[in-house]
Amino acid sequence: MPVALWALAIGGFGIGLTEFVIMGLLPEVAADFGVTESVAGYLISGYALSVAVGAIGLTAALTRVDRKKALLGLMVLFIAGNLLSAVAPTYEVMLLGRVVAALCHGAFFGIGAVVAADLVAPEKRAGAISIMFAGLTIANVLGVPFGTFLGQAAGWRATFWAITAIGVVALAGIALLVPSRVGSPDGVPAPGEPTAPRADRASGSTGLRGELAAFRSAQVWFSIAITVLGFGGMFGAFTYIAFTLTEVGGFTSASVPWLLVLFGGGLFVGNLVGGRAADRRLGTTLVVLFAALTVVLGVFALTATSQVMTVVSLVLMGAFGFATVPGLQMRVMSYAQAAPTLASGANIAAFNVGNALGAWIGGLTIAAGLGFTSPLWAGAAMTAVGLVVLLVAVTARGGEWSRGARPTPEDAVVAPAPEAPAAV
Repeated sequence: MPVALWALAIGGFGIGLTEFVIMGLLPEVAADFGVTESVAGYLISGYALSVAVGAIGLTAALTRVDRKKALLGLMVLFIAGNLLSAVAPTYEVMLLGRVVAALCHGAFFGIGAVVAADLVAPEKRAGAISIMFAGLTIANVLGVPFGTFLGQAAGWRATFWAITAIGVVALAGIALLVPSRVGSPDGVPAPGEPTAPRADRASGSTGLRGELAAFRSAQVWFSIAITVLGFGGMFGAFTYIAFTLTEVGGFTSASVPWLLVLFGGGLFVGNLVGGRAADRRLGTTLVVLFAALTVVLGVFALTATSQVMTVVSLVLMGAFGFATVPGLQMRVMSYAQAAPTLASGANIAAFNVGNALGAWIGGLTIAAGLGFTSPLWAGAAMTAVGLVVLLVAVTARGGEWSRGARPTPEDAVVAPAPEAPAAV
């Protein structure tokens, strides 16, 4: 795989660290600024909301910008946001820094996924996307525990200074390693490549208008709905996992961080394996993963009182849950091939919408008195609905299991280039 992918992975690592490390530092931040725990929690919810806004709004604003320059600009925004958080004199400034950093999150992964796919041969694109997302999974496995330890030992500001430094490294890596040939906006040839025929250029394949045209594809909307349901089911179950582990599984609170490291290990392995499998047979891989995740969540709910089964289920939930990510991202890009950037960003927003929806539904089940295994059942139900939508999508016209096994001009906005992803 090209070394440029690791520059994108470093950026993903820094962004993942920014998103999740605050969870372990909330008590210190709340005490420093003299705010309540619930008010400090806005540093998390405000970030999540800003991710969804930036994933669509900022990506749309950058549709005519060279992709490499867009990524560099987004990393500058990321650095500025974390620097602002590190030096924040008040809670309000800290929240502003979080919002600024979050705005680049969705756009970075949306545009970065397109760049990662363009760096490799068509049959390796999902695997390339998985490497970029590997940075996010490593942030969960190693970055968050060490970031929390650093913040507790040297003050929470030290963690944000460290994240700022990671952003500088990622900025330099992207500037030096990402080639210009993958940097052109959708529909605009890179230097040295032939210009598209006038008919193609007049079709609206460039700029925001061309990006929005991709949403005429029913399969793009299918993909976004599948992402919301499938990832939302897994995240909804994960949101309340500490309660499940302690109140049902009988684990001590001190053991929860180590159990989450195991969960993060499942994320990392699942992401890489899922990306490689999706490169071979995208539709079939997603169907198998969704079915497996549904079963794992159900088994977890049934066996949550067994500590051995809980550990196994926790690892498998992370593995199958995140194994879907490269394939889901690749699918939406495949059905918006002529202008994939905004569709890619919209799918990143869909992940976050799914996170919020899953957490909300899981919370409702607990509030209804259904117990701390109920988020697992709710997650299994969401994923099962996602599986049904996925089966409809892959068998519908233009779907992976339909007659043509690839998007057709009538079903999707397809680039005329011969390098389009192979049929699955």
